[in-house]
Amino acid sequence: MATKIRLGTIEADVILKDIKNVHLSVHPPAGRVRIAAPARMNLDTIRVFAISKLGWIKQQQKELAEQQRETRREYVDRESHYLWGKRYLLSVVEREQPPSISLSHNKMVLIVRPGTDVAKRHEITEHWYRDQVRQAVPELIERWAPTLGVTVKKFAIQRMRTRWGSCNPKSGSIRLNTDLAKKPRQCLEYIVVHEMTHLLEPTHNARFVALMDRHMPQWHHHRQALNRLPVRHEDWEY
Repeated sequence: MATKIRLGTIEADVILKDIKNVHLSVHPPAGRVRIAAPARMNLDTIRVFAISKLGWIKQQQKELAEQQRETRREYVDRESHYLWGKRYLLSVVEREQPPSISLSHNKMVLIVRPGTDVAKRHEITEHWYRDQVRQAVPELIERWAPTLGVTVKKFAIQRMRTRWGSCNPKSGSIRLNTDLAKKPRQCLEYIVVHEMTHLLEPTHNARFVALMDRHMPQWHHHRQALNRLPVRHEDWEY
């Protein structure tokens, strides 16, 4: 069950679930507030809890608002693009052949048919980034599954506006943000481990933190590094 509550000028999404504790989170890029609460809990109790956390919520939203944004991409020569944290200069080649992207030294070579517009160049690049994540994830899942003692039955890669990943413990599946291909590889590994840990503990409670501390002691560092990096331009759709 999902609903919304007002906390002064702040609106929060409330999700009632079969869980034991309340979980409050603030999601990039716009600072959306989400509260996951036990199904038995009434909205007044949830509102009182959220109001007690208003200072923390506003601080998180302030940090997100100040986070650096990617510049709007036009997909032209010598424009900066990133793969696994490394900067490449785009080289656009118009040629009568199927579109493709390849890397050559510090260049990202985008081959498109003559007359291909910006929207199509963006689509081609997004598919390529999605494929990079899709190719990198299986090895990470295979490496971490025995350590964590979980089985990932399936995973999906997609553009996600407000989070780096998500999971569904009931189906044993995880979803990952396409944009992780632009960040250092350790950021992708951190998110994969984070979501796999949620298969053991769905919320961000003390047990979840303890599991992360045990299996990936440096996870706080990876999270901070990821949060310091530029996030997608908000006006991205053409």
